[in-house]
Amino acid sequence: MRLRLRRSRTKPKRMPNTYTQLYIQFVFAVKHRESLIKKDWKDDLYKYITGIVQNNKSKMLAINGMSDHIHIFIGYKPTIAVPDLIKDIKLASGSWINDNKLTSHRFNWQEGYGAFSYRLRDVDEICLYIQNQEEHHGKRTFKEEYIGLLNDFAIAYEEKYLFDFFNDLYSTPAELERSS
Repeated sequence: MRLRLRRSRTKPKRMPNTYTQLYIQFVFAVKHRESLIKKDWKDDLYKYITGIVQNNKSKMLAINGMSDHIHIFIGYKPTIAVPDLIKDIKLASGSWINDNKLTSHRFNWQEGYGAFSYRLRDVDEICLYIQNQEEHHGKRTFKEEYIGLLNDFAIAYEEKYLFDFFNDLYSTPAELERSS
């Protein structure tokens, strides 16, 4: 016996009661992991990126980083796909840096990013972690931090596809900051 499915000739209904609570931390690096984000303009960069996030209907919870990478933690509103949001952030902020001639040569973000989701009860802890990036990188390199995140979230990866990690040349992350 074969069942016949009836197809509706009406438009599909919208789901009027859709609710989300999504918290995502994004991590990405400057191309070639160069130490190009300078302390004298990084706050303006963070404000600019915050505007991009807000224009995409999400809420900035924390943003900070080091001279060679950035952490962005948002309350994500799924009105835009994650890859498209990151593309918007990278393209617009890179253009902003270049238009304002904040680096001696063309600025670019490195390809790829990490995206890590959290629960509501983790929000305060993750915000504090991001706000204290300088302190954390006095103890851990970016490579150690990033691989730690991948491992904590059980994300399979191949080392050859990770960011370029030049800070292996320095004995501490603080030396990497001082060299820029």
